[in-house]
Amino acid sequence: MIEVHVNGQQWLMPPEACLADVVTKLMSEPRGIAVALDGSVITRTDWVRTALHPGARVEVLTAVQGG
Repeated sequence: MIEVHVNGQQWLMPPEACLADVVTKLMSEPRGIAVALDGSVITRTDWVRTALHPGARVEVLTAVQGG
């Protein structure tokens, strides 16, 4: 297992985990979200190709309408 940080919390993930695995673990319908890895936004099409590494910092942000 590798240690990663998701939205400021420590998670243990399998060594072969990718960003898509993090999103799936957080929510069943990933709509209106942005995902950043170590401060860089990763496009949705790249989530399955973006491997996690020990100490990775993942931020999953939800878009909110306001006015």
